[in-house]
Formats: sequence, structure tokens, C-alpha cells
Amino acid sequence: MSAIIFILQLILAVIMLPFHILYYIGIWDLASKKAFPLFLSKFSVIYNKVMEEHKKSLFNNLSDFADSSKELRLLEIGCGTGANFKFYPKGCRVTCLDINPNFKKYLSKSIAESDHLKFDGFLVASADNMGPVPDASMDVVVCTLLVCSVPNTPAVLKEAKRVLKPGGAFFFIEHVASTDESSWISFFQKVLNPTWQLFFDGCSLQKATWKDLDDAKFSELNIRHIMAPTSWRLIKPHIIGYAIK
Repeated sequence: MSAIIFILQLILAVIMLPFHILYYIGIWDLASKKAFPLFLSKFSVIYNKVMEEHKKSLFNNLSDFADSSKELRLLEIGCGTGANFKFYPKGCRVTCLDINPNFKKYLSKSIAESDHLKFDGFLVASADNMGPVPDASMDVVVCTLLVCSVPNTPAVLKEAKRVLKPGGAFFFIEHVASTDESSWISFFQKVLNPTWQLFFDGCSLQKATWKDLDDAKFSELNIRHIMAPTSWRLIKPHIIGYAIK
């Protein structure tokens, strides 16, 4: 089976050779950094519709992590277009962080539509190196559809723990590798992953993020594996939940 996967990957690599060349000389990456926010602004609308009940259920206890005398301080890493803002509780203070500055104009629209929230700024930084965010400064860190695009998932989780106050929570929704190695989804995730990463800003179909969460040694981990109700079969396998520092 692994030989078949390798041969199919090789065939795809040959077909996509011009795009790979553009990537390695930097032109494709530069273009995709500008085009990806536009794609995500459209995809996020569709994704929010099919995942609305899951998001409502996940985020309904965000306020539990605020200090009794203070506002909820929330950091969203890989904030993208701000698709999660509608699910946050009224009065919560939101700091947005994304490595791609081209999201800012799409984010501005979501901020303007979210008058139930207070915004503390947009930081351009990587989720695995959030230097501008002080230690123990956040009640909650939110991460949705992000770690698939960050090569070093353990570093992301280490940074999330660093910026969380003691007892703070890391909320996540991520598409992951299929846990059923014999499934067609798993087969095509492996075959298409190199090409998928090229066209979707480094997004990997083969992340076993649940293992990284186990290894991160949060004091409490609440996690569920689900098949998301999206028509994109390759990203149906999801994990959803939260972890407490």
C-alpha cells in the first residue's frame, strides 16, 4: 500500500511541477499569502453553517474561565477572518493573532460586525512563537483550523500554556488525520497531502494533533473525535474540545 501511495504522490508531483518550482523560488508562496485570506473568507461562511452547533456547544462555557471580578481575556491564534467572533460571550476582550497580515482587511469587517466584543488589537506573529503576548496574560486561548498549517504543533501548545493564566483554558477545533488507517479517507489524505499543502497554505491532512495534546500535559483534557458535517471528505475527521492549564 505504501508503494502505491508513493507512486501516486510522485505522479501528482510531476503534474504539479510548475507550481512546486514557483513555490521553491518564492513566487507561489507570496501569491498564496495574498489569495488565501480571500478563499478563507468564503470557506469560513460555509464552515460556520455546518459547524454552528458544534461551535455553540464548545464555546458555551467560555465565561467560566474569567476571573469573577474581571472581563474574560481571550486570545485567538490564527484568527483568520474572525469567523469565531459571533460565538464569544458579550463583553469579552479579544486579542487577535495571525502570521498573515493580509487577513487584516477581512478581520476589520468581522470586528465592525461584533459590537458585543471589545478588541485589544491584531498581532502579526506565529502561533509557535507568540513573543508579543505576555506570560499568564490570558484566560482563554482559542485555536480553530490552525495547527494543520503550523509545522511544530508542540511549540504551539507550549506557547498557549505560557500565555494562559493558571486554570486558563485552550479551546480547539482541528481537522486531523483519519484514525482508521484502512479507510479511503486515510488513503487519499496520504496521497494528496503534498499537493494539498501546496494549494492550502501549508495545511497538512496528516496531523495527529490529539497525540500532541496528550503529550502537552495539560492538567485536564476534554477531547472528542468527530466526523464533521462538511462536504470536504478529506477534512471530515476532527477533534474538538478544551484543555485546562
